[in-house]
Amino acid sequence: MTHPLEWIPKEKRMPIFYALLALTLILLLVFQGLDAPLKTSVSPAGIVSFELAGRASKAESILASWDSRAQLYAAFGLGLDYLFMLAYASTLALAALLVGEKHGGAFASLAPRVAWGAFAAAILDAVENIALWRILTHQAMSTCAPLAAFCASLKFTLVILALLFALV
Repeated sequence: MTHPLEWIPKEKRMPIFYALLALTLILLLVFQGLDAPLKTSVSPAGIVSFELAGRASKAESILASWDSRAQLYAAFGLGLDYLFMLAYASTLALAALLVGEKHGGAFASLAPRVAWGAFAAAILDAVENIALWRILTHQAMSTCAPLAAFCASLKFTLVILALLFALV
């Protein structure tokens, strides 16, 4: 089975993985700073609470708990997340491929599927962000809140599965 990073030569995968891992970790740190003003009693998990709101009424209460500065941080974070999607999907996919190469057997056959799953997570993340943007701008909350929560749930599942595969 082919995988989404077939174009990267095997001997270059490890150095590229380390560079992508560094970028992913740096972006995670940036997101920690951006998330701080989004943590309120209504959204204790910050942006994750917003992603998983699931209902328009919950999304509205989260938005109401954020001041204009927090909403600006949320909007900036949604934009920056597109770079993060590329970084984390590529990092997870390369990690899976490296594990598959190292261990062979079942790991080698599962690695391409996990790599595709990492990129599927990024696509779900992109759809989720479009829905969250629409909520943030007070558009179509009744349809976008459930869509964002559905995409976020699937995204988190795929990311956790890829992390477990890479770590096991």
